[in-house]
Amino acid sequence: MRIYTVAEGDSIYSISNLFGTPASLIISDNELPDPVALAIGQSLLIRQPATVYVASEGDTASSVAERYGITTSQLWRKNPALGGRETIYAGEELVITENSMPSSPLVTNAYVYPFVDENVLRKTLPYLSYLTVFTYGIRNDGTLISPGNDAAEARIIALAREYGTRPLMMLSTLTEDGTFSNELAEYVLSTQDVRDAVIRNVADTVERLGYAGVDVDFEYINGGDAAAYAQFVADLNASLKARGDYAVWVALAPKSSDAQPGLLYEGHDYAALTSAADRALLMTYEWGYAFGPPQAVAPLDKVREVVRYAVTKADADKYLLGIPNYGYDWKLPYVKGVTEAEALSNVEAPRRAYLRRARIMFDEAAASPYYTYYQDGIEHEVWYEDARSAYAKAMLIADYDMFGAGIWNAMRFFAPLWLILDGTFEIVKYM
Repeated sequence: MRIYTVAEGDSIYSISNLFGTPASLIISDNELPDPVALAIGQSLLIRQPATVYVASEGDTASSVAERYGITTSQLWRKNPALGGRETIYAGEELVITENSMPSSPLVTNAYVYPFVDENVLRKTLPYLSYLTVFTYGIRNDGTLISPGNDAAEARIIALAREYGTRPLMMLSTLTEDGTFSNELAEYVLSTQDVRDAVIRNVADTVERLGYAGVDVDFEYINGGDAAAYAQFVADLNASLKARGDYAVWVALAPKSSDAQPGLLYEGHDYAALTSAADRALLMTYEWGYAFGPPQAVAPLDKVREVVRYAVTKADADKYLLGIPNYGYDWKLPYVKGVTEAEALSNVEAPRRAYLRRARIMFDEAAASPYYTYYQDGIEHEVWYEDARSAYAKAMLIADYDMFGAGIWNAMRFFAPLWLILDGTFEIVKYM
């Protein structure tokens, strides 16, 4: 597996000849909507398969996997173009093995909304150990606010199970108007009967719908509520464990010190929360965000600072590293309180660079691509994630021997991210 940066005069076919990799594979692995539209500075994932099989009439994903002694999930992961489907058409070229042989296990999780496109979900599930549905909220009486349509939620849970992926319920301090509330968090944590009702209702929902556990994400907690929050997670964990082998995870704001100021950070006591929960997701993204100034969404130097701090509070195998699956396009000049960046996919970002004749640059410290362009006389600045940034984060996970990766989010598919994780680690499946 290689990562190539497009230079002046390159074409898909010249790159194909350079590496001896079929142009069709480069196109599909990088989800190139127009293989002619390559931006200078764009990164391309280049795989060099060791074994390729040309499908015959009557082949299925299961039969091909059995022929080569691999699981169907492994076949799907090597061939994202299959979309997680059982049907294979005669003449399709399937990657069976690559030159690299990953051995270190990795647990993966990704977040989806209930309205996720089923085709995207099926394409993603082979790469996932867990899938978290975003999100249940809380009312003042301790009852829960459903993430949406019950039938859609049930369908996601059933699909996850079909692909050997464990579905997780998510619980957050989201109100009925769709915002995180520190007032709600304080009320729940300080009001015993409401607190107990939330724990009971979560446990009931996990059992009733067939979730494998719960991922807790209370954001903007007052510093004075840190101990109460950790105790809430511990009590929720004990309640679920009394009912069965359920997982309890907690999402952590990206801190780099105990005394880091700010409402986002002060209520998250890493030591207490990692002790209370089974695992913890480091929300290492949103340095660059819709209402902030232009910068990398997950700059590697900042992400590394969070990991360095986290492993002083618990063993590295307690943590999943948060990885973003999106970018932003800001109009300049940035005006605080006025500018709102446009979210865009990691597939759309380099295509936009090509259409605007922008040269993509790469910030080495942040390990993130960026570029600027003009439209209608207005300057724009774009930061996003590509194969290089995905690989840098995969190496950070490997360097610290972390438990897993948590992707925010899986509403869109980005093949290089998943192929890099699959090519670097052995993704854990539960089937």
